[in-house]
This record gives sequence, structure tokens and C-alpha cells, in this order.
Amino acid sequence: MDHSGMPVVSVRPVVLPAPGRGDDLQVRVSAPVSGDELPVIVFSHGFGGSMDGYAPLVDHWAANGFAVVQPTHLDSRTLSVGPDDPRYHDIWRIRVEDLVRTVDGLDLVEAALPGLAGRLDRGRIAVAGHSWGAQSASMLLGARVLDAGGEPGPDLSDPRVRAGVLLAVPGTGGGDLTPFAAEHFPFMNPDFAAMAAPALVVAGDKDQSALSVRGPDWFTDAYRLGTGPKSLLTLFGAEHSLGGVSGYDSAETTDESPARVALLRRLAWAFLRSALYPGEPAWSAALAELEKTAGAPGVVESRAG
Repeated sequence: MDHSGMPVVSVRPVVLPAPGRGDDLQVRVSAPVSGDELPVIVFSHGFGGSMDGYAPLVDHWAANGFAVVQPTHLDSRTLSVGPDDPRYHDIWRIRVEDLVRTVDGLDLVEAALPGLAGRLDRGRIAVAGHSWGAQSASMLLGARVLDAGGEPGPDLSDPRVRAGVLLAVPGTGGGDLTPFAAEHFPFMNPDFAAMAAPALVVAGDKDQSALSVRGPDWFTDAYRLGTGPKSLLTLFGAEHSLGGVSGYDSAETTDESPARVALLRRLAWAFLRSALYPGEPAWSAALAELEKTAGAPGVVESRAG
């Protein structure tokens, strides 16, 4: 079903109680004004962001039939949680808990937005995220963090989450990290071997990270090393903001390209539609359209497992 152009309504903040977190979890919810059995995307922002970012993606997905819920993590610039805070070194884990708590709190989310009650499809939930948010989202899909000895940490996957979109997701750790990253971000040591849920990985071929000694291919590791059905969208000329996903006029965007963002959000929508609705032709149709588009700003490759 094509909901293109459907009006969207949002509410913020929706407060989800979070005992032991230090601050209750605040989220933003956006949804189309009509339609029932709406699939849900829980979106995790990048470092320093908040529930108010990523409008170019959220607006499109909500206008096309998804309810999108965006938590504000503790690393957000709006909260000022610094290295002297006892929670700081565990923020990566708290981020994952935030996403799970958001799924747990869908009753409160529904009740907070007038007219949304009873319209969410709890059986069709996906996660998405950008940068550090993509790593957070990947853990609900089965990715784990290796400890100092190279052993996988706890399995934090959530069976309620059936698919994901990982935008500029950091790659493997160890010797692939710069000395600074290895010292300050020991959690950036992912193991994708058990990440079996369907996922679309999106990488920019000009995304040169200061955290890795490798090139832009570092951001394709989740696709190369994950198990299960995976697809990789490589965006030509894209840096870490992938053309401007974090906001319409974001100062963080160094590679502004409305065409890249339009392709990304359209393909991500189609991927999730087909992942959440088996037999839905949105993904195959989007790929067919991409193949016949001359000068398209990206290319997709896929594998079954």
C-alpha cells in the first residue's frame, strides 16, 4: 500500500519510566494520521543526537505507513552526561536497554499520541539507527560485543524485533581501530556472527572514519560478517552523514545530497516492508527501479545468508 504524502502527526516528549537509569527515557513518536496495524520502527540516534533528529528519514517513513519511535539516549547533547558521570562508561549498554524499553513501552507510546491507540502492529517491529545508533540497533538483531579476551559478551537480541536498517554502522574492533578509539571506546568491538535477523546495511564509499585504520569498507562489516539475509546499499560519494540523514539543515552534513537521502529512505522503507510482510513486493520493485535508473547514486548487493 502506498501512503505517500499522508499527513504525519508527532508528539514529544513521551516519558517512559526507567528506574535505575538516572533519567527517565524520553521518546518522540511520529505516525500517519490514518491507517491501522501500523508497523513500528524504533530509531537510535548517533552520538550526541536526540529524539528530534533524522527528520528526512522519519518524516518519509511515517508518511508512508510506519510509526516511528525515537528515544533520546544518555549521550545526547541535551542531557550533558559526561565522563565524570558513573553511567558514562556503560552508555553503550544502556543504549540497547533504551531500545528494549521503548518496545516494552508501546502501550504508553500509543496512549501519548491522540488517535494512535490500538493502531500499532506489535508483531511487526523493526529497528534502525545511524552510526553509534546503528551499533545499538544491531545488538537487538543479534550482534554482540567481544570482551578484552575476544569472547562474545551477552546476547542482547530481542525476538520481537524482526528486521533492521543499519546506517554507517561501525565495523570490527581490535587492530582495525585507531589507538585513540581502542582506548576510549572498548565497546567498539562487535561480533556480527550471530546477527541473523534480516538487515539492510547502508555505507558511504567516502566515509573515512577517524576511529578506524581501515577505509570506508569498514562500514560494510555488518553485511560481510553477519549471518542470515543481508543487503548492502553503497552510496556513491557519501560520507558519514550519508547525504544528510540527521536533519534537513544539519551542520554535521559534509556531503549534502537530497538524491542520496531520497534513495536511502525509499530503499530502507521497501526493505522493511518486505522483511516484515513476507511476499510483499516492495523490495524487489525498488531494486528493479534502481537497476534501470541511469546515474543512480548507489548500488545494492544482497545475499541469503
